[in-house]
Amino acid sequence: MKRFSPCAALCAAGMTVLAAPAWCQDFPTKPVRILVGYQPGGAADLVSRLVAKGLSEKFAQSVIVDNRSGAGGFIANDIVAKSPPDGYTLLLANSSFAYIPAMFSNKKLDFDVKKDYVAVALVATTQNLLATNLAVQANSVKELIALAKASPGKLSYASGGIGGSTHLSTELFKSMTGTDMVHIAYKGNGPSITDLISGQVDVTIAPLPALLPFVTAGKLRALGTSGTKRSPLFPNLPTIAEAGVPGYDAGSWYGYMAPAKTPPAVIARLGSEMTGLLNNQKFVDQLQLTIGAESSGMLSEKFAAFISSETDKWGKVIRATGIKGE
Repeated sequence: MKRFSPCAALCAAGMTVLAAPAWCQDFPTKPVRILVGYQPGGAADLVSRLVAKGLSEKFAQSVIVDNRSGAGGFIANDIVAKSPPDGYTLLLANSSFAYIPAMFSNKKLDFDVKKDYVAVALVATTQNLLATNLAVQANSVKELIALAKASPGKLSYASGGIGGSTHLSTELFKSMTGTDMVHIAYKGNGPSITDLISGQVDVTIAPLPALLPFVTAGKLRALGTSGTKRSPLFPNLPTIAEAGVPGYDAGSWYGYMAPAKTPPAVIARLGSEMTGLLNNQKFVDQLQLTIGAESSGMLSEKFAAFISSETDKWGKVIRATGIKGE
């Protein structure tokens, strides 16, 4: 494979090699580190390990996943924000990255998600699943909406925690449908699913892979998926949008950021190689097998615009509900 040279990119832009900065070498010339603000074994970690393995093979350099869990992922965010802008330290950014400006507007953070990072590439997305326990008298999204409107505040919904994806996904659903359901927060999706099955709560919008085995076993009823298109894991099930809530989109996503002022040529190389992994069917299959993810290649400029739109969307939900991060 022909190696990419940032020097060549600069020259093509009309700059001489002599005018190029010190980083103007074939990139990378040393190991690259991916900071993940969560413990090993979760979706963010698993995606990053697949990406790291693929990039290591392409770069002929080690790409290391460095788990820095704690403080809601903010430890990793802070490290990357303060790292040299040379492309050797990257951040795994997921959906919660877009929640930060609104959810923590009342706190002074050590980093600024809008100023301290530059988008590299979006790699994968996952869908949530709207499901009920078997006692709920609704067999479709429209029937669930009608049931909720007929008895405001009677239905309850489970989430994996305040301010998380399952919480915000359901609040978005409520706001778009004009329904009122009572929120029951759990410490993780596992306990919430257990209580959903037993009938302690009525509804959830949770990660599809976590719910799929219980739907398949006939213990839960699936009503719709949360993405803009049907999930390959559940092709016969309509999306929530097509089943009665036009425009609804509340999946999770996984992409990578670099410190602000990282040279554009380095960002381009990293983004190209990351999205290039999606041309490998084995890599795509591994994404789906490990966390039920769908490949979603999107380079820096478009990824930055996507993050901006996500920040706006979830900001409205967070401000409307008054959710605050701790």
